Amino acid sequence: MTTPFDIPLTFTVRLRKPEFITPNKPTSHEQKIVSDIDDQVSLRFQMPLVFFYRYDPSMEGKDPAEVIKDALAQTLVLYHPLAGRLREGNDGKLIVDCNEEGVMFIKADADVTLEQFGEILGFDQLLSDFPHSQAILNCPLLLIQVTRLKCGGFIVALRFNHVMCDGTGLKQFMSAIGEMARGLVIPSILPVWERHLLGAQDPPNVTFAHHEYDQVEATVTTLPLDNIVERTFFFGTGELSILRRLLPLHLHHCTKFEVLSAYVWRCRTIAVNLDPDEEVRMIFTVNARSKFNPPLPSGYYGNAFAIPAAMTTVRNLRQNSLGHAVELVQQAKASVAEGYMKSVAALMIIRNKQLPLSTVYGSYLISDVTNIGFEDINSGWGKAVFAGPAKAIGWISFFIPTKNKKGEIGTSVPICLPAPAMERFAKELDNILKHPELGGKN
Repeated sequence: MTTPFDIPLTFTVRLRKPEFITPNKPTSHEQKIVSDIDDQVSLRFQMPLVFFYRYDPSMEGKDPAEVIKDALAQTLVLYHPLAGRLREGNDGKLIVDCNEEGVMFIKADADVTLEQFGEILGFDQLLSDFPHSQAILNCPLLLIQVTRLKCGGFIVALRFNHVMCDGTGLKQFMSAIGEMARGLVIPSILPVWERHLLGAQDPPNVTFAHHEYDQVEATVTTLPLDNIVERTFFFGTGELSILRRLLPLHLHHCTKFEVLSAYVWRCRTIAVNLDPDEEVRMIFTVNARSKFNPPLPSGYYGNAFAIPAAMTTVRNLRQNSLGHAVELVQQAKASVAEGYMKSVAALMIIRNKQLPLSTVYGSYLISDVTNIGFEDINSGWGKAVFAGPAKAIGWISFFIPTKNKKGEIGTSVPICLPAPAMERFAKELDNILKHPELGGKN
């Protein structure tokens, strides 16, 4: 399940005319250069997120859309680059034109209560599209829609330009909006631009093998676009306990991410049914802020994550135990340090930023947002009931903190696959959880 709610429904949303929200005080008009990490072609997309909030009697009479809109205008004074527009320089380098044109803001009303929500079947209604609002250049860098519900709860859906910030940076910005909405004059964390900290050395020097960017021949080159289905799988403490029992003693203290990502990767690889000699990659995000010496400033809100790849063959992944997959993930994760980030930046310079992530069918990307804390963003109505990415995006899945309908805290994993592969994936997940005596082997 994708949210804590499990009653599918249809609903009607009435939209107000979109507004452009600008900083409520004058800010400097200037041009800012993004980092070499920000500038990579793989980040040139708009990322959607959704936040569900319950009615709070203490906020009776207050309009959440107006509260958030006013706080947004106040917060944009400090985060004024987000009110600008991305331009492309003569050398192809992306530049932020800080011009106060503003972010797009939409008020909406829906004839439904929060308790009636099922899987996010109406996400397109929760995050409306307008001409050019999903472009990368010369358009708003952020779109926010606040949909008020008839129960007094509300939903905040947004789409942000990933060139400008990563999930941690966006959470910092949204937390500042929440603090302003609750009456603070200055947020607890002040924003830091300093994008030069993630620039390449001069001359650029690639010192690592970045398999996440490999462009290779494959028997099936891309994820088929027809007959794609999406399902979300929930993993609670019970499922994780079973998976840990499959691991050898020296891996019992591995992280939840390591064991769950290895498990999902292995099951997906079996499900897509590739040639046994095909190379497969599990690419995942690692927050690199603490990997620098000294660490990046706490207010840095640009892209500061690495995307290392665990790589092996289909045969190797299938024939070995789950513990072997965990060790592959750990090895890739351990490679991320300041030198790794500088090496990625150098690779982007040498390849003129036009090097996408490996997108062959055997590649799979997982972004873990369980520790970002999106659910803690509070504009006066308390913490979010659900917060995070609304769905998988093609070959990208997310680890999202949530509760199931029994109230159990766990991790939701949305995944997209062709229908036959999805059936095999679900069966493989079920086989291992119900028959752990197989030791995680096929």
